Amino acid sequence: MGFFRKMLGLERSPGEPELLQDEKFDETVGSPDMPVFVVFFSLWCSSCQVMLGLLNEVGPEYIDRARFYKMDAGRSPHAVTTLGIRGVPVLAAFAPGGAADSITGLMNITDLRNWIDSHLPGSKTTSDPDTHGPGRDEG
Repeated sequence: MGFFRKMLGLERSPGEPELLQDEKFDETVGSPDMPVFVVFFSLWCSSCQVMLGLLNEVGPEYIDRARFYKMDAGRSPHAVTTLGIRGVPVLAAFAPGGAADSITGLMNITDLRNWIDSHLPGSKTTSDPDTHGPGRDEG
């Protein structure tokens, strides 16, 4: 039973992405007290399911340093439009002070950790130059 509850988002461990609704998007990412990461996914997208699994794996490593959320892109028109999302999966980072960044597509767990670390306070690394911020064209 635990497997199905977890798969359906009815049960989660500390640090794993919490389901975020469109109505709470602005409030959650607008003025965070710590970095917020939001993954936009679709249920039909296999890459999205892998990305969600990776975030379930790494999220607990960042308790007290970052918050993780997941949003169904098909049910989140406000957030998707605001960020100019045209494909999934997208992982968006929101920092205290309003800075935002995003990356589209699947990445391995090491690159994912590095990308998250680059958005934490005091980080000396920068995000990959191939990343695309919200609303920018990918071409």
